[in-house]
Amino acid sequence: MKIYTKTGDKGNTSLYGGQRVAKDHIRIEAYGTVDELNANIGLVRDQQIDSETSENLLKIQNDLFTLGAMLATPKEKEVLKSGKERLNIPKISEESISLLENKIDKMNVDLPDMKHFILPGGHTTVSYCHIARCICRRAERICVTLNNLEEIDTHIIMYLNRLSDYLFVLARKLTYDNQCEEIPWIPSHKK
Repeated sequence: MKIYTKTGDKGNTSLYGGQRVAKDHIRIEAYGTVDELNANIGLVRDQQIDSETSENLLKIQNDLFTLGAMLATPKEKEVLKSGKERLNIPKISEESISLLENKIDKMNVDLPDMKHFILPGGHTTVSYCHIARCICRRAERICVTLNNLEEIDTHIIMYLNRLSDYLFVLARKLTYDNQCEEIPWIPSHKK
């Protein structure tokens, strides 16, 4: 597999199915941001974290590749002329979203109730997790914009929404795993 093809040298690229679009097309922005999110989740996974969390993050990284492939395939190109599905991979589904919800619920059991908004930080691993959460929210916003222009699978936005919740709760869990304190946001007029 050749890494450089030179087909994008003029600022265009191909979607799955062959359609050529500009590299700043909203669909490219969507799956490019999902790729950025995936890389940042890899950074979190590379930290000293427990094996269960590492395995969960690896599953999420695989889901994000699937989600990226779904975003790279315009709706009209999802099925070949023969009637066969173009993407021969499992899709993001209710099951993928439920799995995230279950992981959130499991982590929340051991965390104290939140009484304030929390400032990101306190430990490098926690900060990396918050960066991933912010990128996830950006990916979600871009996918909402894309969906307003051309319909995408509804599970994509649902998954990203739930994933950002997962990453927030994971950041809280990592704070406690690393024996750090959460820093509450208290508006200056209330101090």
